[in-house]
Amino acid sequence: MSKSHKDTDDLEAVRDEIDGLDEQIQKLISERARLAFRVRESKSASQDAVELYRPEREAQVLRSVLERNQGPLSDQEMLRLFREIMSACLAQQEPLKVAYLGPEGTFTQQAVHRHFGHSVHTLSLPAIDDVFEQVQAGDADFGVVPVENSTQGIVSHTLDMFLLSDLKICGEIELRVHQNLLTQAKRLDQIERIYSHEQSLSQCKMWLRAHLPGVELISVGSNSEAARRVRSTPEAAAIAGRSAAEVYGLPVLCADIEDHPDNTTRFLVIGRQIFAPSGDDKTTLLLSGHEGPGLLHSLLEPFQVHGLNMTRIESRPSRLGKWAYVFFVDVEGHAQDPQLAAALKDLEKVSKLSRILGSYPRAVLTPP
Repeated sequence: MSKSHKDTDDLEAVRDEIDGLDEQIQKLISERARLAFRVRESKSASQDAVELYRPEREAQVLRSVLERNQGPLSDQEMLRLFREIMSACLAQQEPLKVAYLGPEGTFTQQAVHRHFGHSVHTLSLPAIDDVFEQVQAGDADFGVVPVENSTQGIVSHTLDMFLLSDLKICGEIELRVHQNLLTQAKRLDQIERIYSHEQSLSQCKMWLRAHLPGVELISVGSNSEAARRVRSTPEAAAIAGRSAAEVYGLPVLCADIEDHPDNTTRFLVIGRQIFAPSGDDKTTLLLSGHEGPGLLHSLLEPFQVHGLNMTRIESRPSRLGKWAYVFFVDVEGHAQDPQLAAALKDLEKVSKLSRILGSYPRAVLTPP
């Protein structure tokens, strides 16, 4: 037998083996879906997906995926596959309804799919307030809103909404943000103006100064809006993600133009209840105390006393009086954990406003 015939036979044998594995995989996915449906039937007569969705369980499954993964597929790819399987299994009867800060093609929409998979019904809304209102009214099961960027800081409007709403934080998503220059222009020197959201313009400030000095920068409501504006104007460009390029049919002239290679945005999943512990959680608190010397120390001391790690603190005007402030605090652990529960009890003695905004699974994998 010639070498070419032997290579062909070997290739066919490998393909046959792949076909056999594909058949097994499909059978196992179908069996998983049947088991998921049995869980649905045992828990709820209404069959509503929101009553069956358990973020703590999904986080545990995904952590196990990471622990088992030995390649050659990356952790990110393996997580993406299992997210989609869980998403499809949950959506067998009625998919989750997830509202997000739109329009279509934004990084927030990417965050929705990163967290919930693609087997959900998404609702694009023009403002953060609208996302909160839709979830509060029950027209959406969950909402996804940005809360902070690693280079530009906090999204203050998201935090301020918790002063007016009793919604809870049910999860967090960390999304590595790649900014791209989208345009019909063939060269940089053909571009006369650039549209983008003000945060994206800030995230690419040094790149723009180096490569497009003097070009007019125009801030718009979203990167998707920027892409929509430039799709038929070759002298203009937009800064946006690749999903916006796909939605609006725009070529990427320059990729990954963000100034910082670790540029990451954190999003919050908001809902109407706090879920059970997952084993690796965060808790977000809203705190305020009686004005006077040592206020902040008195609010934070219970965390030190009980050996808790505080990961973030932000102050915002309380709207209750001039120069009055509230504090948003993230600590490691779940509100049901004994140490955190003890700290919360101590906080009641010194805080005139103490609310648990959410206890939720830590983002399973920080994007590379």
